[in-house]
Amino acid sequence: MSLDLVKEFVEKNKEQYLETLFTLLRQKSISTQNIGMEETSAMLLNMLEEIGMDSRLIETQGHPVVYGEIKNEANDFTLLIYGHYDVQPADPVEEWNSPPFEPTIRDGKIFCRGAGDNKGQLMAQILALKTYQEVVGDLPINIKFVFEGEEEVGSPNLVNFVSEHRDLLKADLVYTSDGPMHESGAPFVLLGVRGMLYVELNAKGADWDNHSGNKGNIAPNPAWQLVELLGTMKDDAGNILIEGFYDDVKKPTANEEELITTLPYDAKQVADQIGYKGFNMTREEYYRKLTLEPTLNIAGFHSGYGGKGSKTIIPSTAMVKMDMRLVVDQDPDDIFEKFKKHVHKHAPGVEVVRYGSMKPSRTSPDMEVVQVVKEAVKEAYEENPVLQPSLGGSLPDYVWTQILGVPSVIVPYANSDEANHSPNENLDVDKFFKGIVCTCSVIRAFGE
Repeated sequence: MSLDLVKEFVEKNKEQYLETLFTLLRQKSISTQNIGMEETSAMLLNMLEEIGMDSRLIETQGHPVVYGEIKNEANDFTLLIYGHYDVQPADPVEEWNSPPFEPTIRDGKIFCRGAGDNKGQLMAQILALKTYQEVVGDLPINIKFVFEGEEEVGSPNLVNFVSEHRDLLKADLVYTSDGPMHESGAPFVLLGVRGMLYVELNAKGADWDNHSGNKGNIAPNPAWQLVELLGTMKDDAGNILIEGFYDDVKKPTANEEELITTLPYDAKQVADQIGYKGFNMTREEYYRKLTLEPTLNIAGFHSGYGGKGSKTIIPSTAMVKMDMRLVVDQDPDDIFEKFKKHVHKHAPGVEVVRYGSMKPSRTSPDMEVVQVVKEAVKEAYEENPVLQPSLGGSLPDYVWTQILGVPSVIVPYANSDEANHSPNENLDVDKFFKGIVCTCSVIRAFGE
Protein backbone atom coordinates (compact mmCIF):
# COMPACT_ATOMS: atom_id res chain seq x y z
CA MET A 1 0.00 0.00 0.00
CA SER A 2 1.26 3.46 -0.89
CA LEU A 3 0.91 6.17 1.73
CA ASP A 4 0.38 8.60 -1.16
CA LEU A 5 -2.95 6.89 -1.85
CA VAL A 6 -3.88 7.30 1.81
CA LYS A 7 -2.97 10.98 1.74
CA GLU A 8 -5.00 11.51 -1.44
CA PHE A 9 -8.04 9.85 0.11
CA VAL A 10 -7.75 11.88 3.30
CA GLU A 11 -7.41 15.06 1.23
CA LYS A 12 -10.61 14.25 -0.70
CA ASN A 13 -12.55 13.54 2.50
CA LYS A 14 -11.32 16.39 4.69
CA GLU A 15 -14.68 18.07 5.10
CA GLN A 16 -16.47 14.83 5.92
CA TYR A 17 -13.75 13.81 8.40
CA LEU A 18 -13.86 17.19 10.13
CA GLU A 19 -17.64 17.01 10.46
CA THR A 20 -17.35 13.52 11.99
CA LEU A 21 -14.88 14.90 14.53
CA PHE A 22 -17.07 17.95 15.19
CA THR A 23 -20.05 15.70 15.92
CA LEU A 24 -18.06 14.01 18.68
CA LEU A 25 -16.65 17.29 19.99
CA ARG A 26 -20.10 18.88 20.30
CA GLN A 27 -21.19 16.04 22.55
CA LYS A 28 -20.15 16.94 26.10
CA SER A 29 -18.46 14.18 28.09
CA ILE A 30 -17.24 15.67 31.37
CA SER A 31 -16.38 12.71 33.59
CA THR A 32 -15.83 14.74 36.77
CA GLN A 33 -19.42 16.01 36.56
CA ASN A 34 -20.97 12.92 34.92
CA ILE A 35 -22.24 15.03 32.03
CA GLY A 36 -22.93 13.33 28.69
CA MET A 37 -20.98 10.15 29.39
CA GLU A 38 -23.74 7.73 28.41
CA GLU A 39 -24.52 9.65 25.23
CA THR A 40 -20.86 9.89 24.20
CA SER A 41 -20.10 6.20 24.76
CA ALA A 42 -23.18 5.29 22.71
CA MET A 43 -22.09 7.66 19.94
CA LEU A 44 -18.61 6.12 19.84
CA LEU A 45 -20.03 2.61 19.80
CA ASN A 46 -22.10 3.52 16.76
CA MET A 47 -19.04 5.00 15.02
CA LEU A 48 -17.08 1.79 15.54
CA GLU A 49 -19.94 -0.33 14.25
CA GLU A 50 -20.13 1.84 11.13
CA ILE A 51 -16.54 0.89 10.19
CA GLY A 52 -17.29 -2.80 10.67
CA MET A 53 -15.85 -3.37 14.13
CA ASP A 54 -17.29 -5.99 16.46
CA SER A 55 -18.07 -3.52 19.23
CA ARG A 56 -19.71 -3.31 22.64
CA LEU A 57 -19.88 -1.26 25.81
CA ILE A 58 -18.23 -2.93 28.79
CA GLU A 59 -19.49 -1.67 32.11
CA THR A 60 -17.15 -0.74 34.94
CA GLN A 61 -17.74 0.64 38.43
CA GLY A 62 -17.70 4.04 36.75
CA HIS A 63 -18.17 5.04 33.12
CA PRO A 64 -18.23 2.29 30.47
CA VAL A 65 -15.35 1.27 28.23
CA VAL A 66 -16.05 1.36 24.51
CA TYR A 67 -14.47 -1.77 23.03
CA GLY A 68 -14.13 -2.77 19.39
CA GLU A 69 -12.12 -5.27 17.35
CA ILE A 70 -11.47 -6.35 13.79
CA LYS A 71 -9.79 -9.70 13.27
CA ASN A 72 -7.49 -10.83 10.47
CA GLU A 73 -7.31 -14.61 10.20
CA ALA A 74 -4.11 -14.53 8.13
CA ASN A 75 -1.98 -12.51 10.58
CA ASP A 76 -2.06 -13.02 14.33
CA PHE A 77 -0.28 -9.75 15.17
CA THR A 78 -2.59 -7.63 17.31
CA LEU A 79 -2.39 -3.87 17.85
CA LEU A 80 -4.42 -2.52 20.78
CA ILE A 81 -5.18 1.19 20.44
CA TYR A 82 -6.08 3.06 23.65
CA GLY A 83 -7.75 6.44 24.05
CA HIS A 84 -10.25 8.23 26.28
CA TYR A 85 -13.53 9.94 25.47
CA ASP A 86 -13.92 12.01 28.63
CA VAL A 87 -12.80 15.63 28.78
CA GLN A 88 -12.03 18.28 31.37
CA PRO A 89 -14.65 20.85 32.44
CA ALA A 90 -14.59 24.02 30.32
CA ASP A 91 -14.18 26.38 33.28
CA PRO A 92 -13.40 29.25 33.29
CA VAL A 93 -15.82 29.58 30.37
CA GLU A 94 -15.37 33.36 30.14
CA GLU A 95 -11.75 32.91 29.04
CA TRP A 96 -12.71 31.02 25.87
CA ASN A 97 -12.67 33.01 22.64
CA SER A 98 -15.46 30.83 21.23
CA PRO A 99 -18.00 28.47 22.86
CA PRO A 100 -16.04 25.60 24.46
CA PHE A 101 -18.25 22.85 23.00
CA GLU A 102 -18.77 24.36 19.56
CA PRO A 103 -15.74 23.47 17.40
CA THR A 104 -14.42 26.59 15.70
CA ILE A 105 -11.52 26.82 13.25
CA ARG A 106 -9.22 29.83 13.63
CA ASP A 107 -5.69 30.18 12.26
CA GLY A 108 -5.63 26.56 11.13
CA LYS A 109 -6.64 25.17 14.52
CA ILE A 110 -9.81 23.57 15.87
CA PHE A 111 -10.76 25.24 19.16
CA CYS A 112 -12.98 23.12 21.38
CA ARG A 113 -12.80 21.26 24.70
CA GLY A 114 -11.50 17.78 23.90
CA ALA A 115 -10.09 18.74 20.50
CA GLY A 116 -6.58 17.69 21.47
CA ASP A 117 -7.29 15.75 24.66
CA ASN A 118 -8.35 13.24 23.50
CA LYS A 119 -11.25 13.21 21.07
CA GLY A 120 -9.29 14.57 18.11
CA GLN A 121 -6.54 12.00 18.51
CA LEU A 122 -9.04 9.21 19.20
CA MET A 123 -11.00 10.13 16.08
CA ALA A 124 -7.81 10.06 14.00
CA GLN A 125 -7.49 6.37 14.97
CA ILE A 126 -11.08 5.55 14.00
CA LEU A 127 -10.83 7.40 10.69
CA ALA A 128 -7.51 5.72 9.95
CA LEU A 129 -9.26 2.34 9.96
CA LYS A 130 -11.98 3.70 7.70
CA THR A 131 -9.37 5.16 5.35
CA TYR A 132 -7.31 1.95 5.22
CA GLN A 133 -10.41 -0.09 4.42
CA GLU A 134 -11.48 2.32 1.68
CA VAL A 135 -8.03 2.55 0.08
CA VAL A 136 -6.77 -1.02 0.51
CA GLY A 137 -9.55 -3.27 1.77
CA ASP A 138 -9.18 -5.65 4.67
CA LEU A 139 -6.88 -4.65 7.51
CA PRO A 140 -3.64 -6.68 7.49
CA ILE A 141 -3.53 -7.18 11.29
CA ASN A 142 -5.89 -7.53 14.21
CA ILE A 143 -6.98 -4.20 15.70
CA LYS A 144 -8.54 -3.66 19.12
CA PHE A 145 -9.85 -0.35 20.43
CA VAL A 146 -10.16 0.48 24.14
CA PHE A 147 -11.68 3.90 24.78
CA GLU A 148 -12.24 4.65 28.46
CA GLY A 149 -14.31 7.41 30.03
CA GLU A 150 -12.35 8.11 33.21
CA GLU A 151 -8.84 9.20 32.24
CA GLU A 152 -9.51 12.76 33.39
CA VAL A 153 -10.32 11.48 36.90
CA GLY A 154 -7.25 9.23 37.16
CA SER A 155 -8.58 6.05 35.47
CA PRO A 156 -9.80 4.55 38.78
CA ASN A 157 -11.37 1.50 37.13
CA LEU A 158 -8.89 0.80 34.34
CA VAL A 159 -6.73 -1.51 36.46
CA ASN A 160 -9.67 -3.78 37.29
CA PHE A 161 -10.95 -3.62 33.72
CA VAL A 162 -7.64 -4.78 32.27
CA SER A 163 -7.16 -7.40 35.00
CA GLU A 164 -10.62 -8.86 34.39
CA HIS A 165 -10.34 -8.88 30.58
CA ARG A 166 -6.77 -10.09 29.95
CA ASP A 167 -7.87 -12.65 27.36
CA LEU A 168 -10.08 -10.18 25.51
CA LEU A 169 -7.31 -7.56 25.45
CA LYS A 170 -4.47 -9.89 24.48
CA ALA A 171 -2.17 -7.99 22.11
CA ASP A 172 1.40 -7.64 20.88
CA LEU A 173 1.62 -3.86 21.31
CA VAL A 174 -0.45 -1.07 22.85
CA TYR A 175 -0.49 2.15 20.84
CA THR A 176 -1.68 5.42 22.40
CA SER A 177 -2.07 8.87 20.88
CA ASP A 178 -2.47 11.35 23.72
CA GLY A 179 -0.72 14.52 24.80
CA PRO A 180 1.26 17.00 22.68
CA MET A 181 4.01 16.40 20.14
CA HIS A 182 7.56 17.51 20.92
CA GLU A 183 7.96 21.27 21.42
CA SER A 184 10.32 21.34 18.41
CA GLY A 185 7.36 20.34 16.22
CA ALA A 186 8.86 16.94 15.44
CA PRO A 187 6.76 13.78 15.77
CA PHE A 188 7.15 12.00 19.10
CA VAL A 189 7.55 8.34 20.05
CA LEU A 190 7.40 8.02 23.84
CA LEU A 191 8.37 4.77 25.51
CA GLY A 192 6.90 5.33 28.95
CA VAL A 193 5.70 7.68 31.64
CA ARG A 194 6.68 8.70 35.13
CA GLY A 195 4.46 7.49 37.93
CA MET A 196 2.91 9.75 40.55
CA LEU A 197 2.11 9.92 44.25
CA TYR A 198 0.08 12.80 45.71
CA VAL A 199 0.03 13.52 49.46
CA GLU A 200 -1.12 16.18 51.90
CA LEU A 201 0.49 17.16 55.20
CA ASN A 202 -1.61 18.73 57.96
CA ALA A 203 -0.13 20.37 61.05
CA LYS A 204 -2.09 21.77 63.99
CA GLY A 205 -1.08 24.20 66.73
CA ALA A 206 -3.58 25.87 69.05
CA ASP A 207 -7.32 25.42 68.74
CA TRP A 208 -7.66 28.86 67.13
CA ASP A 209 -5.49 31.62 65.62
CA ASN A 210 -3.70 33.73 68.22
CA HIS A 211 -2.41 37.33 68.36
CA SER A 212 1.21 37.24 67.17
CA GLY A 213 2.23 39.79 69.79
CA ASN A 214 0.21 38.83 72.82
CA LYS A 215 0.97 35.14 72.32
CA GLY A 216 4.25 35.38 70.36
CA ASN A 217 6.80 32.76 71.54
CA ILE A 218 3.94 31.17 73.48
CA ALA A 219 1.49 29.62 70.99
CA PRO A 220 3.05 27.05 68.60
CA ASN A 221 3.16 27.88 64.90
CA PRO A 222 2.31 24.87 62.69
CA ALA A 223 3.58 26.69 59.58
CA TRP A 224 7.11 26.63 61.01
CA GLN A 225 6.67 22.96 61.84
CA LEU A 226 5.98 22.18 58.17
CA VAL A 227 8.77 24.47 56.95
CA GLU A 228 11.26 22.67 59.19
CA LEU A 229 9.91 19.27 58.09
CA LEU A 230 10.22 20.17 54.41
CA GLY A 231 13.81 21.24 55.05
CA THR A 232 14.67 17.64 56.02
CA MET A 233 13.44 16.23 52.72
CA LYS A 234 15.99 17.70 50.29
CA ASP A 235 19.60 18.86 50.40
CA ASP A 236 20.99 21.99 48.74
CA ALA A 237 21.74 20.06 45.53
CA GLY A 238 18.14 18.89 45.23
CA ASN A 239 18.78 15.28 46.29
CA ILE A 240 15.81 13.70 48.07
CA LEU A 241 16.75 12.71 51.62
CA ILE A 242 13.87 10.34 52.41
CA GLU A 243 15.53 7.07 53.42
CA GLY A 244 15.27 4.45 50.67
CA PHE A 245 13.63 6.81 48.17
CA TYR A 246 16.09 5.92 45.37
CA ASP A 247 16.48 2.21 46.23
CA ASP A 248 14.38 0.87 43.35
CA VAL A 249 15.24 3.44 40.68
CA LYS A 250 16.18 1.35 37.65
CA LYS A 251 19.49 2.28 36.07
CA PRO A 252 19.00 3.49 32.47
CA THR A 253 20.26 1.19 29.72
CA ALA A 254 23.09 2.25 27.46
CA ASN A 255 20.56 2.83 24.67
CA GLU A 256 18.42 5.06 26.92
CA GLU A 257 21.52 7.00 27.97
CA GLU A 258 22.36 7.49 24.31
CA LEU A 259 18.81 8.58 23.46
CA ILE A 260 18.87 11.61 25.73
CA THR A 261 22.03 12.92 24.07
CA THR A 262 20.33 13.00 20.66
CA LEU A 263 17.00 14.66 21.48
CA PRO A 264 16.18 18.13 20.09
CA TYR A 265 16.91 20.84 22.63
CA ASP A 266 16.70 24.62 22.81
CA ALA A 267 17.40 26.03 26.28
CA LYS A 268 15.89 29.42 25.41
CA GLN A 269 12.71 27.78 24.16
CA VAL A 270 12.41 25.82 27.42
CA ALA A 271 13.04 29.00 29.43
CA ASP A 272 10.28 30.78 27.50
CA GLN A 273 7.88 27.86 27.98
CA ILE A 274 8.29 27.72 31.74
CA GLY A 275 8.60 31.50 32.20
CA TYR A 276 11.95 31.38 33.98
CA LYS A 277 14.85 33.32 32.45
CA GLY A 278 17.34 31.79 34.88
CA PHE A 279 16.98 28.34 33.29
CA ASN A 280 20.38 27.03 32.09
CA MET A 281 20.44 23.21 31.99
CA THR A 282 22.40 21.23 29.42
CA ARG A 283 20.57 18.89 27.05
CA GLU A 284 21.62 15.77 28.96
CA GLU A 285 20.75 17.28 32.36
CA TYR A 286 17.34 18.46 31.12
CA TYR A 287 16.24 15.12 29.66
CA ARG A 288 17.75 13.08 32.50
CA LYS A 289 15.85 15.09 35.09
CA LEU A 290 12.67 15.10 32.99
CA THR A 291 12.51 11.44 31.99
CA LEU A 292 14.84 9.29 34.11
CA GLU A 293 14.80 10.85 37.60
CA PRO A 294 12.05 11.14 40.25
CA THR A 295 10.83 14.40 41.77
CA LEU A 296 9.60 15.69 45.13
CA ASN A 297 7.46 18.77 44.58
CA ILE A 298 5.58 21.23 46.81
CA ALA A 299 2.33 21.84 44.95
CA GLY A 300 0.72 24.12 47.52
CA PHE A 301 1.33 25.63 50.97
CA HIS A 302 -1.52 27.18 52.94
CA SER A 303 -1.51 28.69 56.42
CA GLY A 304 -2.66 31.82 58.22
CA TYR A 305 -3.75 35.04 56.53
CA GLY A 306 -3.25 35.57 52.80
CA GLY A 307 -5.56 38.48 52.06
CA LYS A 308 -4.81 42.13 51.35
CA GLY A 309 -2.99 44.17 53.94
CA SER A 310 -1.74 42.66 57.20
CA LYS A 311 -3.19 40.52 59.94
CA THR A 312 -0.85 39.74 62.84
CA ILE A 313 -1.69 36.18 63.83
CA ILE A 314 -0.11 32.89 64.77
CA PRO A 315 -2.08 30.46 62.58
CA SER A 316 -3.66 27.45 64.21
CA THR A 317 -3.26 25.15 61.19
CA ALA A 318 -0.95 24.65 58.22
CA MET A 319 -1.22 22.40 55.19
CA VAL A 320 1.13 21.37 52.39
CA LYS A 321 0.19 19.48 49.23
CA MET A 322 3.00 17.54 47.54
CA ASP A 323 3.41 15.36 44.49
CA MET A 324 6.18 12.94 43.60
CA ARG A 325 6.86 11.83 40.04
CA LEU A 326 8.30 8.32 40.13
CA VAL A 327 10.43 6.35 37.66
CA VAL A 328 10.78 2.62 37.07
CA ASP A 329 10.89 0.53 39.25
CA GLN A 330 9.63 2.74 42.08
CA ASP A 331 6.29 1.70 43.56
CA PRO A 332 3.89 4.35 44.91
CA ASP A 333 2.86 2.12 47.84
CA ASP A 334 6.48 1.62 48.90
CA ILE A 335 7.35 5.30 48.47
CA PHE A 336 4.32 6.33 50.52
CA GLU A 337 5.41 4.14 53.43
CA LYS A 338 8.92 5.59 53.28
CA PHE A 339 7.54 9.12 53.08
CA LYS A 340 5.22 8.55 56.01
CA LYS A 341 8.07 7.06 58.08
CA HIS A 342 10.20 10.15 57.36
CA VAL A 343 7.40 12.50 58.45
CA HIS A 344 6.75 10.58 61.66
CA LYS A 345 10.47 10.62 62.46
CA HIS A 346 10.92 14.39 62.05
CA ALA A 347 7.42 15.69 62.88
CA PRO A 348 5.40 13.02 64.74
CA GLY A 349 2.32 15.22 65.13
CA VAL A 350 1.86 15.94 61.42
CA GLU A 351 -0.94 14.07 59.67
CA VAL A 352 -0.14 12.42 56.31
CA VAL A 353 -3.03 11.98 53.85
CA ARG A 354 -2.64 10.06 50.61
CA TYR A 355 -4.57 11.02 47.49
CA GLY A 356 -3.91 9.77 43.96
CA SER A 357 -1.11 7.54 42.73
CA MET A 358 0.00 5.90 39.51
CA LYS A 359 2.83 3.49 38.75
CA PRO A 360 5.63 4.39 36.31
CA SER A 361 6.06 2.48 33.07
CA ARG A 362 8.73 2.06 30.42
CA THR A 363 9.20 -0.01 27.25
CA SER A 364 12.72 -0.80 26.04
CA PRO A 365 13.90 1.07 22.93
CA ASP A 366 15.68 -2.14 21.90
CA MET A 367 12.41 -3.97 21.11
CA GLU A 368 11.64 -4.70 17.47
CA VAL A 369 8.09 -3.33 17.73
CA VAL A 370 9.53 0.04 18.81
CA GLN A 371 11.73 0.19 15.74
CA VAL A 372 8.77 -0.69 13.50
CA VAL A 373 6.72 2.15 15.01
CA LYS A 374 9.62 4.55 14.71
CA GLU A 375 10.04 3.81 10.98
CA ALA A 376 6.28 3.98 10.34
CA VAL A 377 6.04 7.39 12.04
CA LYS A 378 9.05 8.58 10.05
CA GLU A 379 7.37 7.59 6.77
CA ALA A 380 4.10 9.27 7.72
CA TYR A 381 5.65 12.60 8.73
CA GLU A 382 8.64 12.40 6.38
CA GLU A 383 11.01 13.26 9.23
CA ASN A 384 12.73 11.38 12.01
CA PRO A 385 10.60 11.21 15.16
CA VAL A 386 11.92 12.13 18.58
CA LEU A 387 12.36 8.85 20.47
CA GLN A 388 12.21 9.63 24.19
CA PRO A 389 12.57 7.12 27.08
CA SER A 390 9.71 8.57 29.09
CA LEU A 391 7.15 11.32 29.33
CA GLY A 392 7.72 13.69 32.23
CA GLY A 393 4.07 13.43 33.23
CA SER A 394 1.89 10.48 34.19
CA LEU A 395 -0.58 8.31 32.26
CA PRO A 396 -1.98 4.86 33.16
CA ASP A 397 0.55 3.20 30.86
CA TYR A 398 1.53 0.62 33.50
CA VAL A 399 -1.78 -1.22 33.07
CA TRP A 400 -0.47 -2.36 29.69
CA THR A 401 3.17 -3.06 30.50
CA GLN A 402 2.69 -4.53 33.99
CA ILE A 403 -0.84 -5.96 34.12
CA LEU A 404 -1.42 -6.95 30.48
CA GLY A 405 2.31 -7.61 30.08
CA VAL A 406 2.86 -6.11 26.63
CA PRO A 407 5.06 -3.27 25.32
CA SER A 408 3.46 0.14 24.93
CA VAL A 409 4.28 3.24 22.91
CA ILE A 410 2.75 6.70 22.94
CA VAL A 411 2.69 8.65 19.67
CA PRO A 412 0.94 12.03 20.20
CA TYR A 413 -0.84 13.66 17.27
CA ALA A 414 -1.65 17.02 18.90
CA ASN A 415 0.38 20.21 18.52
CA SER A 416 2.71 21.14 21.39
CA ASP A 417 0.61 24.23 22.19
CA GLU A 418 -2.73 22.37 22.33
CA ALA A 419 -3.60 23.99 25.70
CA ASN A 420 -5.17 20.79 26.97
CA HIS A 421 -7.02 21.31 30.27
CA SER A 422 -6.96 25.07 29.64
CA PRO A 423 -9.34 27.55 28.02
CA ASN A 424 -9.05 27.61 24.19
CA GLU A 425 -7.88 24.00 23.94
CA ASN A 426 -7.09 23.34 20.30
CA LEU A 427 -5.87 20.87 17.69
CA ASP A 428 -3.98 21.83 14.55
CA VAL A 429 -6.13 20.79 11.57
CA ASP A 430 -3.18 19.51 9.54
CA LYS A 431 -1.92 17.48 12.50
CA PHE A 432 -5.34 15.83 12.81
CA PHE A 433 -5.10 14.64 9.22
CA LYS A 434 -1.45 13.62 9.62
CA GLY A 435 -2.50 11.55 12.62
CA ILE A 436 -4.86 9.59 10.36
CA VAL A 437 -2.02 8.97 7.89
CA CYS A 438 0.33 8.00 10.73
CA THR A 439 -2.00 5.32 12.08
CA CYS A 440 -2.40 3.93 8.56
CA SER A 441 1.39 3.82 8.26
CA VAL A 442 1.71 1.92 11.55
CA ILE A 443 -0.97 -0.60 10.49
CA ARG A 444 0.77 -1.12 7.15
CA ALA A 445 4.17 -1.57 8.78
CA PHE A 446 2.97 -4.31 11.14
CA GLY A 447 1.03 -5.93 8.30
CA GLU A 448 4.28 -6.27 6.38
